[in-house]
Order: sequence, then C-alpha cells, then structure tokens
Amino acid sequence: MIEIQPLPFAVTEHFASLAGPEKDDPIRRQFFPDPRESLHDPFALDDPLGEYLYRAAPRLVHQYKDRALLLAANTCAGYCRYCFRRVWLSAQPPVEDIQPALAYLAAHTEIREILVSGGDPLTLDNAALGDLFTGLRGARPGILLRVCTRVPITEPSRMDGETITLLANNRPLRVVVQINHPRELSVQSRVVLTACVDAGIPVHVQTVLLLGINDDPDLLAKLFSGCLDLGLSPYYLFQLDLAHGTAHFRVPLKRGLAIYRELGGLISGLGLPVYAVDLPGGGGKIRLHENVIVGEKETANGIAHIIKDDSGKEWYYPAG
Repeated sequence: MIEIQPLPFAVTEHFASLAGPEKDDPIRRQFFPDPRESLHDPFALDDPLGEYLYRAAPRLVHQYKDRALLLAANTCAGYCRYCFRRVWLSAQPPVEDIQPALAYLAAHTEIREILVSGGDPLTLDNAALGDLFTGLRGARPGILLRVCTRVPITEPSRMDGETITLLANNRPLRVVVQINHPRELSVQSRVVLTACVDAGIPVHVQTVLLLGINDDPDLLAKLFSGCLDLGLSPYYLFQLDLAHGTAHFRVPLKRGLAIYRELGGLISGLGLPVYAVDLPGGGGKIRLHENVIVGEKETANGIAHIIKDDSGKEWYYPAG
C-alpha cells in the first residue's frame, strides 16, 4: 500500500457558496475531501505528467520546444480534489529563486511562450505578480505569457481593476482559466471574465472531464455555450491525469470518447474544445480520438488501453 500524503483542504467562501448541501453536488465534490482519496490506485503516479524529466531549472519545465512551464506559486485559492500536482502541493515546497529560470529563458530563444502556473499564480499579490512579470519581460521582452489560473472562478474578487490592468499591461498575455461546470459561471465570475475580455486579454477555457460532475454532453454543451457568450474560447477538455487519490473522478476513456462525439453534434466548432490527455509519465499531450487507441494490454497494474503517439511509441492508460 502506497502512503499518500493528503492534499490540504481549502476552499474560498465564494466557491463554497455555489455548492448545494447534497454529498454528490458537482461543486461540493470538487473541493470536499472524499474517503476514496485514500484508496490505492495501481496506475497512480507521483508525477503524472513526468514533469521532473524535463526540469530545466528550479520551477521551470521545458518539455515542448517552443514553450516552457514556470511553477510560479506553491499555493491555490482552493484545492481541487482531482489535482494532478497534489503530491507537489501537499509537500508545500519552499519558494525558490527564479533567477536560474530567467537565465534559462534568456539563453533559449526557441522558447516563445511561458506558461505561468503553480499552484495558482494569482494567489500572489499584485506587487509580487508585477515583479514576476518584470523578471520574465527582462529575460525575454516579447515572450507570450500564458497565465493559468482558477481564481476567476474560485475567488473572483481577487480579479479587481488593478489586477486586470496589470495583466493587460503585460501583453502579449493570455489567461487560461479552468471551468468545469456551468454553475461555476457565477455573476461575479462573469463580471471579471468579461472585464478581462473587454481589456483586450484573450481568455481560454480548460475543463477536466470528471465522473459524476460534468460527464454529460448536454451539460458540457451548456458550459461551452455559456463561455462563448462571454467571449471566452473553449480550449481543452482533459481526460483525467493519473494522480494519487483521484481514481473516483476518472471517466473511462471509451466513455469519454463517446461523450465527446455527442458533444460535437450539440455545439458549433467555435465552442468545441480539443479532447486531450497528457500521456502518463512524460509522453506529452495528445489529442484523443478512436484511432489513437490501438488495443488493450494486461499490465502489472491491470488492464490498460494502448495509446500510440505520433512517433509510434505506445503508452498505457487504465481501461476502467
């Protein structure tokens, strides 16, 4: 049995207010600890995306040629129970000097985009966030900043006018916000997301496909249509990563493909995100469709789908 370090429990008053009292409420389940988190999952990985393999400097991951990932913060406004960095976050790593990361970015001009993530970078105050942007712009003046956050949904009051101005003044910059359920588009969240768009900040939406929360094509169509109405661009629909304590959120892959097929008939191409998965253990992101699954295999961990990437290499994702 693997000893799993529990993910901290934290939720904002705003996000908690969106939840109903029922145990299976789709908002409540995203933040409330579940006893099933302690169950052993033979497919689970401490580092589901294999980010350690591509660590170029402290807090900097360089897996794809033209973009890199900066782990800019080690906390979130609230902790999603399906988090794929739960091991990293539960350890609460110390904040490391980002100068080595900045030096690496300055030396690697093939990197044209930096994903500012964590944790959630918008848990930093505006002074720290401004210093971070200044450092990144000093290293690479024209680099595109992609700010990856859940704050506009979990704590929309954080996105005040000063913050939005700070983001707008650091363009080229795009905000990528995670939204999983139509009820997350509260009045407050709609206001701040619209304000970002009005300030000239493109906003893209990522969604995680979650069992019992949003694994329904009609619900997803409602979510993505609502995003389009606000000027937001649905970007990715992610198959769940193989993190410890998250198997009870995992939609079977073939069911996910069926949901995505039906979703394609319910919404225009403008509102249809890419269905994708990060191949377990460092294989990178791949678009999911019927042809990438080439069979099944009995592995030491159980029966797994065989997924073939563009180079022909085979990767395994649980079949159940």
